[in-house]
Amino acid sequence: MYDMQPYLATIDRVIADGPYQDDWDSLAGWRVPAWYQQAKFGIFIHWGVYSVPAFGSEWYSRNMYIQGSPEYEHHLKTYGPHKDFGYKDFIPRFTAEHFDPDAWAALFKEAGARYVVPVAEHHDGFQMYRSEISHWNAYEMGPHRDVLGELEQSFTRQGLITGASSHRVEHWFFMGHGKDFDSDIKEPLQRGDFYWPAMPEADHFDLFSKPEPSQEYMQDWLLRTCEIIDRYQPRLLYFDWWIQHSAMKPYLKKLAAYYYNRAAERGQEVAINYKHDAFMFGTAVPDIERGQFATVQPYFWQTDTAIALNSWCYTENNQFRPYEEILCDLVDIVSKNGTLLLNVGPKADGTISGPDQAVLRGIGAWLKVNGQAIYDSSVWRESGEGPTVVESGQFTDGKKKPFTPQDFRFTRQGSYLYAIALKPAADGHYCIHALGRQDASRLANFSGLIREVTLLGADRPINWERQETGLLLNTGGQEQARGAQKDCPLVFKIRVD
Repeated sequence: MYDMQPYLATIDRVIADGPYQDDWDSLAGWRVPAWYQQAKFGIFIHWGVYSVPAFGSEWYSRNMYIQGSPEYEHHLKTYGPHKDFGYKDFIPRFTAEHFDPDAWAALFKEAGARYVVPVAEHHDGFQMYRSEISHWNAYEMGPHRDVLGELEQSFTRQGLITGASSHRVEHWFFMGHGKDFDSDIKEPLQRGDFYWPAMPEADHFDLFSKPEPSQEYMQDWLLRTCEIIDRYQPRLLYFDWWIQHSAMKPYLKKLAAYYYNRAAERGQEVAINYKHDAFMFGTAVPDIERGQFATVQPYFWQTDTAIALNSWCYTENNQFRPYEEILCDLVDIVSKNGTLLLNVGPKADGTISGPDQAVLRGIGAWLKVNGQAIYDSSVWRESGEGPTVVESGQFTDGKKKPFTPQDFRFTRQGSYLYAIALKPAADGHYCIHALGRQDASRLANFSGLIREVTLLGADRPINWERQETGLLLNTGGQEQARGAQKDCPLVFKIRVD
């Protein structure tokens, strides 16, 4: 069993000697990295042992042990009794024979992403990297490859910033249902075992749920996360929701202080993602899962969502969202001071499905033409206008947003304001009410000068006129000549004084 004490002592020393201490007052001195605020678009990767059954979702390892669930019944029918074939028995089948990190990196670069966040360890407890803490990792089992390490090298060659996500804390209860019947999850379990600790599952959103994670488990969590920091130097750390549990608070502070101090030693700017209020506001970047905000925020934030509506990993029945719809979300999020982390779920063999690739390439083609309105942009005095309401909150990405040609979002950069129509108009006519010509003494929405208006990607000028009702635009129908991109948002580049 791994001796935790030497590493724990190192963590304490780094915190004691660094600029950040493990308390919220000290951590409040952290600032959001410039690179992160400028990137606007990243890729999330859910790939692991759960990709082998490719059924239900990435929660297969939990659900297959819940008697009567679709995953339980599927497992019995496909693989036999759980006592004879448990979740651990998928590991030898996770061979990743076609895994090509350079090909992944090239695809994500083509998609227009600026940063990539692979899942280093999901709730199932299988590490996708070389580890000294547990033998249950992809370097020693399954693919026998340091997946995170290889990806980091390939991403760096493509100029992509690498992050990492840890969902380890949820492993406390994730395999617990396997003790409810005769399965391969049996006591005694101890640290170092794949299924350890397999505790009873409580209310996920009860901050004081019992049994709470033990000191041994929290120390193990801390060491696993710090090992990722020290070995791979990720510029972004993502955590899932259950770090909000009250038992985690001291360890979150230690982790943040250690991470920020290590980054300071290397002269790097790094960030942590969290959900709900797990971290004190201002010490990390808040994340909204599968949702966004209705209005612009005075602070930087992130949406994480997936190409597939039903699962974060690849399954044989994934319901893929069209890239045009995802682009509208990207534009809306950026206009409100956010960034989009879009998930792709590769197949168990290491290939990325055709529908996933098509979505990524569609986004990339649009960004190649219109990226100047996204990358490095800042918010304007208004995030947008139009009749379509965007609902605030998590898990809203499955709700259709019927955007119209009257729905605009705004970003700015230098001398230019970008007005982005989320839906092309059939007749090529648009009106931006926020840019109407009005009496400056009335403190209008915008009383500056408009010098020039162009449509990004157009091959000829457009007609424009500023009236009291708004800025009137006529594209001459050029949006209808954009082929496969004809249903995507249009970007009007407006030079102002």
